[in-house]
Amino acid sequence: MDYPTPSISHLSRKPYVNYVYDAAEDTFLFMDALQNDAILPLICIEVGSGSGAIISFISKILGPECYYMATDINPIAANCTIDTAKLNEMPQCEVIITDLVSGLKDRLTGNVDVILFNPPYVVTPSKEISGNGIEASWAGGENGREVMDRLFTIVPQLLSPSGLFYLVAIKENYPDEIIKTMKMVGLSGEIILSRKAGRENLFILRFDKENSLS
Repeated sequence: MDYPTPSISHLSRKPYVNYVYDAAEDTFLFMDALQNDAILPLICIEVGSGSGAIISFISKILGPECYYMATDINPIAANCTIDTAKLNEMPQCEVIITDLVSGLKDRLTGNVDVILFNPPYVVTPSKEISGNGIEASWAGGENGREVMDRLFTIVPQLLSPSGLFYLVAIKENYPDEIIKTMKMVGLSGEIILSRKAGRENLFILRFDKENSLS
């Protein structure tokens, strides 16, 4: 079944233009990967939700029985996620302004069935990742990995026994190395979708706990 792309026309208007990362090829590849998977979760969280397009899209797949959460360090992006959710008649979504999942770990430990992360993956000087404006949506530091590496150590604690972690990455992030890194913390991973978009080679990675034990 094909699910409609969420309406995000408001991203071209104030206060979001130039302050919130617009949906692009990485966003749409992420949607394709989620649509291809059969997921039956109870709790779903998107880390760094930005425009809110991904969390709104997956709500069409998973329906109102799932509990949705979204986080973003950028207050304008958090408000944009709320507006996108409302525009697309999302059943409900708790949106939290925070760095990754700061302050939520105790509440969510072992309970999250789906974690979604389209991280800042562009290779940049480390000093560029310290902001909380739109630069926080793309500046990834050394190898584009400095932000995502911080979340990797937390994901195994958050996921439920059958939970899934979905990640967007590019070639410069060394996806195969990411899979090996996550294996060391108890998660089995694979590349489930890839696409060339301009100069970028985009990948969607999926991780779980169950296969890591086999």
